[in-house]
Amino acid sequence: MTNPSQYGTQPAGQYGTQAEPPDHHQAKRVIALGARFVGYLVYFYIIVVEIFLLFGFLLLLFGANSSASFAAWIYRNLDRAMDPFRGIFTPIELGTTSGNEVQSVFDTSILFAMIVYAILAIAVHAFIHWLTVRLHKLDQAEHEDQLRYENQLLRDALARSTELPADPTPVNAQQPPRPPPPAQPPAAQQPTQQTPGQPPQPGI
Repeated sequence: MTNPSQYGTQPAGQYGTQAEPPDHHQAKRVIALGARFVGYLVYFYIIVVEIFLLFGFLLLLFGANSSASFAAWIYRNLDRAMDPFRGIFTPIELGTTSGNEVQSVFDTSILFAMIVYAILAIAVHAFIHWLTVRLHKLDQAEHEDQLRYENQLLRDALARSTELPADPTPVNAQQPPRPPPPAQPPAAQQPTQQTPGQPPQPGI
């Protein structure tokens, strides 16, 4: 009798044990997806900071009036983004603008901050690209493992089908042999006629 365990795990319903598809890439996939999501958040934040730095640099360069609501909002966000870079370089004063008498400033610290944030954005983008390639490889490996798993199940099913008996009827359930027909009685011998004057035959 064949031991079903020699073919590995069997599908449920016929041979008892449930066969599970390979899922050892699932943990790596979850980690990569989480890291890529965080990378997208950081990349989006850096892009927003770059936009505030650009607007702040242009407003300072053209001498925008800080009492305007839009300029005041840009300057507030610019101060938060420039905290790590404040005082690195001395701003260059270009003079006052005509009309509102606001000082025009060429702030090289903002340019330096824009360069640093741009480098960080490139690094985060490269990290996201690497994670995307890694996820693609994990998906491909998982697909190949799934194909191998299905092929193994097919081979196991074929191996089990070739080892089943050709006649599924049990030996005890077969019909008993028929008895031989009864013997026929021998035919009666006919008496022989005697010719007149001929002696009788012996044994008759």
